[in-house]
Amino acid sequence: MNHKTLIAASMAVAFAAASLPAFAEIYVTLDPPARRVEHMEPRSGYIIVPGNWQWIKGKHQWVAGRYEAERPGYRYENSRWVQNSHNNKWTMQHGGWSRDSDHDGTPDRADNHPNDPRRQ
Repeated sequence: MNHKTLIAASMAVAFAAASLPAFAEIYVTLDPPARRVEHMEPRSGYIIVPGNWQWIKGKHQWVAGRYEAERPGYRYENSRWVQNSHNNKWTMQHGGWSRDSDHDGTPDRADNHPNDPRRQ
């Protein structure tokens, strides 16, 4: 293999590794345990993100809930485990912020009328 081919191959491998998603989908055959009950007091200007089970080092491990600063015009969707109907394996759907222009609690991508002025 000549020098130019080796450099090109190295660059291709580096580019492919850099473009991997931050959260690779992991399929787990072991059902996630029931959610733990957490008691967190409401705080002005914050939402409560409940804790959840994460798949860490080959087993379910509890990650405690936390406070997240409110974001006007957005709605927080919690992380959740979903069972695949084809292979009965579980995968984590990671939560995060979704745009909610009319503040009705439904993210814009799932709202039939995302900018309905009567709902504000």
